[in-house]
Amino acid sequence: MDKYYHNRTKMVHGGTRRSQYGEVSEALFMTQGYIYETAENAETRFLESCDDDFIYSRYGNPTVAMFEDRMALLEGAEDCFATASGMAAVNGALVSCLKAGDHVVASRALFGSCLYILEEILPRFGVEVTFVNGLDLEAWECAFKSNTKVCFFESISNPNLELVDIPKVVEIAHSHGALVIVDNVFTTPVFSKAFEFGVDVVVYSATKHIDGQGRALGGVILGKKEFMRKKVEPYMKHTGGAMSPFNAWVMLKGLETIELRVKA
Repeated sequence: MDKYYHNRTKMVHGGTRRSQYGEVSEALFMTQGYIYETAENAETRFLESCDDDFIYSRYGNPTVAMFEDRMALLEGAEDCFATASGMAAVNGALVSCLKAGDHVVASRALFGSCLYILEEILPRFGVEVTFVNGLDLEAWECAFKSNTKVCFFESISNPNLELVDIPKVVEIAHSHGALVIVDNVFTTPVFSKAFEFGVDVVVYSATKHIDGQGRALGGVILGKKEFMRKKVEPYMKHTGGAMSPFNAWVMLKGLETIELRVKA
């Protein structure tokens, strides 16, 4: 679908892949594996897999791919990977681009589980984290070091509703060569598209407004195709953080009404 379609059209039709049966509602491909014509065919497909070739649902699934494509269209991203939960998305985005000896600068006003990853988990693996007052631009500037690789914050913090000056913080982070990862869960793509402010990676808990009806867990990581393919997707596929086909189908139904719900 053309990226210039109205958001409401993308919410209903974006990313749809119809089968030969011409179904109106997106099909639910509730399968963990796929048929291989021969052993040689299986070998070739695993070695040379492409976007439209599904070989194992931890690596990719048609229903999940429809949800990923729809989210990428709505957010204005080049690529998207759907995860088992919002925290799987946050963890995946951070860990996939960090190693021992790296440094992270993060806003202090964060969701509790995000704080736990930054305070408890990353330091165990040799990653240093500095927390700042997200409203203080000078504090952001002073916190960066020569080994700072990531700047992380929530566009609107959960639950304090702290509003970070995204363009200014992005400018500071990029001047130090750091990647900017933003959790955009509270604004949703309806109210704010973080990539328009220069952000590098966007994460969501799809459990919140994207489903919005208390039915399913999920998350997404969005970013440039090269970063997603080289960093995020290998990490997520091999560590098992993929979204289930059923939850992806539920999220597709949630996106059809997201604008009505968040503006109500």
